[in-house]
Order: sequence, then structure tokens, then C-alpha cells
Amino acid sequence: MVSTEQPEASCRYSFLDDQSGGAHPALLKALVAANSTQETGYGRDRYSESARQRIRRHLGCDDCGIFFVPTGTSANAISIAACLRPHEAVIAATSGHIIARETGAIELSGHKIIHVAPQNGKVTPKAIQRAIDDHWHFPHMAKPRLVYISNATEIGTVYTKEELTAIKHICEENGLLLFMDGARIGTALMSKVNNNMTLQDILALTDIFWIGGTKNGALLGEAVVVKDLRIASEFEFYIKQHGSLIANSRVIGTQFAELFRDNLYFDLALKANLFAETLSAGISGAGFPVLATTETNSIFAVLPWDVIKKLQEHFVFYIWENRGEKEAVVRFLTTWATDDTQLERLVGLLKSAS
Repeated sequence: MVSTEQPEASCRYSFLDDQSGGAHPALLKALVAANSTQETGYGRDRYSESARQRIRRHLGCDDCGIFFVPTGTSANAISIAACLRPHEAVIAATSGHIIARETGAIELSGHKIIHVAPQNGKVTPKAIQRAIDDHWHFPHMAKPRLVYISNATEIGTVYTKEELTAIKHICEENGLLLFMDGARIGTALMSKVNNNMTLQDILALTDIFWIGGTKNGALLGEAVVVKDLRIASEFEFYIKQHGSLIANSRVIGTQFAELFRDNLYFDLALKANLFAETLSAGISGAGFPVLATTETNSIFAVLPWDVIKKLQEHFVFYIWENRGEKEAVVRFLTTWATDDTQLERLVGLLKSAS
């Protein structure tokens, strides 16, 4: 007999993450259509090739390497492994995903991560220079070689073109590669608050980056963009070694082909940001502080514990920082598929609790 019981969280609406809502209907339709054909595997299928060409068109780059991998952790681990020799190290913010949320995947490949303090979630040129200055005793210390950043950052903030240019400049001065984690690159590029960059700008100012599909309408999959043709020429070996070269590659290729057919990828990211803007305004309107200006689809609010417990009866969300007995910082994430009614319900509960 099949149980009809559901996990407790299924009775509550989730603002926990931006991948729990499933795939956009257009991608599912495309997957069903692609399912009826026979295709070569391992990224050689027609759908993956179409996706690469469409992404290149958006980038304005005809020869960039485009590689599809299943997860964000694999995108980060594979990219860093492909760029570094065994004695070379990564510079990253202490809040960075590769430090806090990837179970030592980078260290597993033998690379030290040099931690630097972020400002508003971001790595700064000053912090990079300090890391370089502190790691000089060669060959007794790992050699800094790559700077890791994410856009949007772990707290939802966005790099401006000027900030990214300054980071790129110090990287070039010191022979460092610049790598951008793009799990939420869509919402960063569609931010109305702080963004003044395009996808083409990011290509110009980084050495390698990836475009997140999982958190922006896809069932799974990320697209790594490799500008250096030497690194690109052997990138697939690293994908294979990391267990991420998918035989039935059309599953990811089909989704990215649809996301980049026109502007669906960016339209979905904009919707997520607009929902976040509404929720952020609602939180502030209810009299509760927002930890930082909401720039993308991540909202961080400071709430009393009694309010948090009341909300948890109806919603799932992330306790970001426990501030003791009285209050905590919570994170809400919106998506392209956020339910307006549930968002209004959340704001209503906050107003009734204030």
C-alpha cells in the first residue's frame, strides 16, 4: 500500500531556496519533445550544441568553451581543478559557497583556500592584495593563483562593473585568474538596485564563470563558460574525472537551449527579483528591519523568535544567523514561480505580528 503521508514541510509554502519549485513549463515541453529522438551522448547531442550556440550569441563570442555540468558544486570544483596546478591556491571570501556549503570539495582536489573577509558579501581588491602579501614564503606556502567570487553573493548583493573591473585589474597585476560562481547570475544581471553589467561585461572581466540553470527555471544543470582556449581544450577531462560528464546530455542541453532561445533566462530572473522587492517592502512596512538592501531574490530580515515560530507554522525558510534568545536573521528566497497569494499571506502574518 502506498502511503499518502507527506513530509511535514510539504504542508507549508517554501521560501527556503530557489530550486524547490520545479522547472519552467517551456523547458518541460522541450524535454518531452527531445525525448522522442535518438542522440549522441556526452555533450555531442544536437540540443547541447544548439544551447552552446545560443549562449555564445548572448555572449557575443563565437569560440568560447561552453560546458554543461549537473550541479553548482561540480561547476566550482571542476572549474578550479581545471585552472590550478597542485600547489596553487584559491582566494575566497569567508562567506563564499566553496568555503561554507560545499563539504570541502575544493580541498578534496588538493587546493588550499585562502580566506579573506568580505565587505557587504564581496571580495575587495584590498583583501586580495593582503592575501597575496601574506602568502609569499615559497615554496613553503601555497601560491595564490585564482580569485573566487559569486554574483550575486551569498547575501544577495551584486558586483558593479566598477568593482569587478578593479578586481580584474589587481588579478592581472599579480598573475591571478578570476572565476565567478554564477548560481544566481541571472538575478544579479537583472537587479534594478546595483547592477550596471551585461553578460558580455562579465565575459570580458572574468577568465571563467558559469551560468546557473538550477536556480533559474531548470530542473538541473549549469553552463560553464571558459574563455581561455587552452583550458577549454582539456576541460572535458576534468568533467569526466569528477563524475559529471552525463551520457544522456540532452537533459541539460535541451533546457539551456530553451532558456537562451530568446530572453526567457533573464525574464525569469527579473520575476524572481520583483517578488523579492515586494516581499522586502512588506517586511519593512510591517515594522521589521531588513538586514541589507534587497538587490536580488534574497531577502534577509531580522525577526523576533516569537514571530519566526509563528511564521514557521505556515512557511519554510532559512534561519541564517541566530542572534540569541530574542531574535534571528532569516532568509527568504523568491523565484520566478513564487505564488502571489502565499507572498501576500506571509506579509499579512508579519503585519499582524508587529
